[in-house]
Amino acid sequence: MADGSNVDALPGLGEMKRVPMLNAWVHDVAMDDIVEHFREGVMLTLHVDMIMKLQQDREFYDLLPEFDVITCDSQIMYFATHWLRKPVQERVSGSDYFPKFYTRYADDPSVTVFLCGGKPGVAEKAAENINAKVGRNMIVGADSPAFDFDKNPEEIERMIAAINDSGATVCLVGLAGARQEKFILKYRDRMPGIKLWLPLGGTIDYESGTFERPPTWITSWGFEWLYRLAKEPRARFHRYIIHEPPFLWAILKQMLGIYRDPFR
Repeated sequence: MADGSNVDALPGLGEMKRVPMLNAWVHDVAMDDIVEHFREGVMLTLHVDMIMKLQQDREFYDLLPEFDVITCDSQIMYFATHWLRKPVQERVSGSDYFPKFYTRYADDPSVTVFLCGGKPGVAEKAAENINAKVGRNMIVGADSPAFDFDKNPEEIERMIAAINDSGATVCLVGLAGARQEKFILKYRDRMPGIKLWLPLGGTIDYESGTFERPPTWITSWGFEWLYRLAKEPRARFHRYIIHEPPFLWAILKQMLGIYRDPFR
């Protein structure tokens, strides 16, 4: 673990045990508790793609202590906590969390949301769908940044201005794992109106209806990756066939006590 501690605490959530996972950790925390009590800070929903990036990306790795809550956003990782004999209560995925969040605060006018991510038009469609569900304009702004936003200072300035101008108090960012988190932590001080940061990857696509979620049983058995691969073979092949499978070998090494953090 990055700072040697095995417990974190937040108002409302109390003490949250850290469960080591390779060179990172997830908090042992319940979905309902996060929805009810986590109103300010930065969330990280950690899944296999991101934890494998943490084996190579020193910049991302060094940001871990800056996240207030790190959840287990992967059924395979949830199983791994059991294999490691330190099970978490449940899987807390971004795509499950966000509908619970906007439903919980549907009648709270102090909660307004900006959606940042997705292909052109997708965030706007997600905003339309969510606002129809909650019965008010909870989503007060939506934007689809350029793919290379992080290499374009002018695009970053435009994004910051759009978020600030919206008056939102919550920002959901879906700009790909690691890139979205780096953007938030680098620039959040320039967007003081945002109290809660939610880097939730493909959640905008799900809310827009452009990508259908698998049946619950597929997710529960840990086969969501296969469902996505079947739906988008060209887009998902490298991630699910090349990038992520070494996770299981790394977990086995952790179980045997021979895993070594590549940055320590």
